[in-house]
Amino acid sequence: MRAFLKNYSQTPRKVRLVADLIRGKDVQKARAILTFIDKKSAPALKKLLESAVANAEHAKQDTSNLFVKDIRVDQGLELRRWRPRAFGRAAPFRRRKSSVTLTLAEKV
Repeated sequence: MRAFLKNYSQTPRKVRLVADLIRGKDVQKARAILTFIDKKSAPALKKLLESAVANAEHAKQDTSNLFVKDIRVDQGLELRRWRPRAFGRAAPFRRRKSSVTLTLAEKV
């Protein structure tokens, strides 16, 4: 089963730090990790994991032996803004967003 999180307003580099912790883990262990880790993206990824489990239940799959087969964090939309600098100049900066794809599979 798959679940998607599109245009999450945090940079992909920061979200990948949390995603790497749950890749390959079973659902119960991944849920525990996301509950107790102190990162901003952890609650959003936990909600995404719960969504993938709900998708599996809806498809009449056994959810007791699911694990995180793949979690991919890609760059989403990018807002370009300008920041005022010294001597009346302006410098560009980019507000980056993430797009996350989570795939669950059954253990055999």
